Amino acid sequence: MFNNYLPADVPEEQEKAFLENLEKTTNGSGRLMLFAGDQKVEHLNNDFYGEGIPEEDNDPEHLFRIAKLAKIGVFATQFGLIARYGREYREVPYLVKLNSKTNLLPYDAKDPYSQQWLEVEDVVRFRDSSGLDIRGVGYTVYLGGEHEHSMLREAARIVHEAHRHGMLAVLWMYPKGPYVKNQHDPHLIAGAAGVAACLGADFAKLKVPYDARGDFLPELLREATTAAGRTGVLCEGGSRIDEETFLRQLYEQIHIGGSRGNGTGRNIHQRPLQEAVKMADAIYAITCEGADVKRALEILGK
Repeated sequence: MFNNYLPADVPEEQEKAFLENLEKTTNGSGRLMLFAGDQKVEHLNNDFYGEGIPEEDNDPEHLFRIAKLAKIGVFATQFGLIARYGREYREVPYLVKLNSKTNLLPYDAKDPYSQQWLEVEDVVRFRDSSGLDIRGVGYTVYLGGEHEHSMLREAARIVHEAHRHGMLAVLWMYPKGPYVKNQHDPHLIAGAAGVAACLGADFAKLKVPYDARGDFLPELLREATTAAGRTGVLCEGGSRIDEETFLRQLYEQIHIGGSRGNGTGRNIHQRPLQEAVKMADAIYAITCEGADVKRALEILGK
């Protein structure tokens, strides 16, 4: 089945590595459970310290402890954090996020630009010298502003270079800026999915589509998942919500909306370690093991 997901720009000598990365990362399901740990730049400390957030979440190592103990597809975070903690967490499957920006400058004040920090070649050298299980790279594209062309060029090169080295490429596709009136517009999200496909991404992390009342309906995802073609759609996890609501929406995103996974951060790491591990395991069970919501809730002890 994975030959349908094998891009033509993966050279013959890297085809086996790419397919093995994809199979291991998706548990043979073709669906990706991405544990998102890139928010320490994106949201500064807002997601890690404050009311309702356990004190241990303020320490970056909390993310690595979860990633080590839980079932995940990949742990996505910045190169520097992986370098600081990787020696003690060699078992973790990593995806290196190649760009990030803070939210100090509001998106409606100036068109956002999140420039690439490192080259794919830097990641490859680090993978080979460290022996860490680095399976792919990630990059955020902000569509709809004056810097769009620069980010699209960087994204295209990143995807191609990742494929040349047998690695997966995941793009965060977020329309932002003063000309974007509704980030959760299903038609706009489908447009972003189509751009990700044109860039050759293996997976695209997208906003969740809402209807006119601001409600999630899984049917609204179908335009995006169809527009993405062979690029798998991952819905963002968003702010922390009730576990059963989150897991039910995830199941519907996959089985009604046609998504191929999720990118979840706060709904996992804003919990004490053992609770966070159980939540990650429940998300993985639905995403990569074919579990239903009842089984996922049993994993949580509910």
